This record gives sequence, structure tokens and C-alpha cells, in this order.
Amino acid sequence: MAEAPKAKRAGTATKAPAKAAPAAAPDKASPEAASFPAKTLDKLRRLLEEERETYVRQAHDLAAEAEALAAEREPGDTQFDEESGEGDTLNVERERDLALSASATQAVEDIDAAIHRMDTGGYGVCERCGKKIAVARLEALPFAALCIECKSREERRR
Repeated sequence: MAEAPKAKRAGTATKAPAKAAPAAAPDKASPEAASFPAKTLDKLRRLLEEERETYVRQAHDLAAEAEALAAEREPGDTQFDEESGEGDTLNVERERDLALSASATQAVEDIDAAIHRMDTGGYGVCERCGKKIAVARLEALPFAALCIECKSREERRR
């Protein structure tokens, strides 16, 4: 699960269409899934919705910026100057914006999956081991699908 960096909050908010939720994980959602107090679930849902809005706006703004960079120049136009030595800085900026936009779009998909898990009773349960994810982790990353232990193991394998 890639985490996109926070970007400036310029532009207008755009709601992306909700993606179809991925297939439910193996039935690891135990009774622990519903053990969060309603107040905690409401708070986490608000965090998810706020994060979703931020990432949708970020993805839209970055994609628009990339397209604007592409529109500024003619096809095959390459910039060689003292600062860019190797060539085209506009293409590098455009590729960076497209990569960041894709990362923000992935975060929106992860958030949509978390909202689906919340609606179906599987939220807050690690998709790998089935243990309850700590509330502190969910407050920090509301769309976390793995507990700290499983995420750490995954990161060590890389």
C-alpha cells in the first residue's frame, strides 16, 4: 500500500467516482471487528472522508499540472541549457506530477476499500493475520489494512 505525500491544497475539490470495493479478504474478520466504540468509528470515518477529499484533490491538481506542462511545448521540443545539462526538465517535472497523481489515486482506492471494510464489519482487522489493528495506527493512517507487525514484516522483505 503506497502512501502518497501530502501536497499543497490548491484548486477545487473534486469527487472521484467511488471504485468498486475489492473482493473481501478471507473471513478473518472476527467479532473483534465490531469491538470499536461507535464514537471511535465515527471519528475514523471522518478521518477517512477528509483524507479521501485531500487525495482526490491532490490527484486532480497534479494531473492537471502535468497536462499543462505537456501543453506548453511542442512535441519533440527538448530544452538544453546550463541548468538541465542532460535535457528536458519539463518532462521530468511532468513525470513526477504523473507519478504523484497515481500515488494519490492509489490512496483514494485504499480509502474506498477501508470505507467498504467499515461498512461490512471488517475494518480495523489486519488483512494478513486477522488481529485487531491498534486504534493509534488507524488514527495515524485511517486506511491501514495491516497491523504494525505485518506491515513491518512486509517492509523488511523489500
